[in-house]
Amino acid sequence: MTPILRLEGINAWYGNVQALHGLDLTVARGGITALLGANGAGKTTTLRAIFNVMVRRKGTLEFDGASIAGLRAQDVVRLGISHVPDGRGTFAQLSVEENLRLGGYTLDSRGALQESMERVYQLFPKLQQRHRQQAGTLSGGEQQMLAIGRALMPKPRLILLDEPSFGLAPQIVHGIFDTLRAINQTGVSLLLVEQNVRLALNVATHACLIETGRVVRSGTAQDLAQDETVRRVYLGY
Repeated sequence: MTPILRLEGINAWYGNVQALHGLDLTVARGGITALLGANGAGKTTTLRAIFNVMVRRKGTLEFDGASIAGLRAQDVVRLGISHVPDGRGTFAQLSVEENLRLGGYTLDSRGALQESMERVYQLFPKLQQRHRQQAGTLSGGEQQMLAIGRALMPKPRLILLDEPSFGLAPQIVHGIFDTLRAINQTGVSLLLVEQNVRLALNVATHACLIETGRVVRSGTAQDLAQDETVRRVYLGY
């Protein structure tokens, strides 16, 4: 596996409380890597540590072979990493189009901004239909589409997604995950945090299991689907 992102020996703290303990993780270039684990295991903290948001961190952090350990979140975005946070994080009082424009703030021309917006609308036609509608009035599924669309605006090479299925009806979830596959097929790598382990392993190419702030198992998604602990604790058989 050729990594696009590599974390080695990452320690992270919320104040004086340590949440990650020497975490090692690689994200496959061109693949979908699922980060699995129970609530409180450190999955969301891992994503925040990559962006240096809300946590204090130490360790090696490389994107495409270059260190990003000292960079601010906006600089990480400019290099080609986007983040879809838990809770979606859309700006409720702004319209769909205004949210997307904010997502494309790193683009250097109106043409590039329009091109990205058209790509998002092709993936999510409902967003184009509602482009003037306030984000806070969208359904949960539409808000998740908007969050993913906003992450696509700066033309990333890697997208981090935190619980994209949370609170959504099964039919909507499957549609969202079909779109994630389509995004991945364009060459964008994905790091996916997902409580629905069965769904995550079905879409992922690689997977890691995190417990108490450490990666304890990693391999292909197929390998982890056959792992006895994963099957017993997370898949229920």
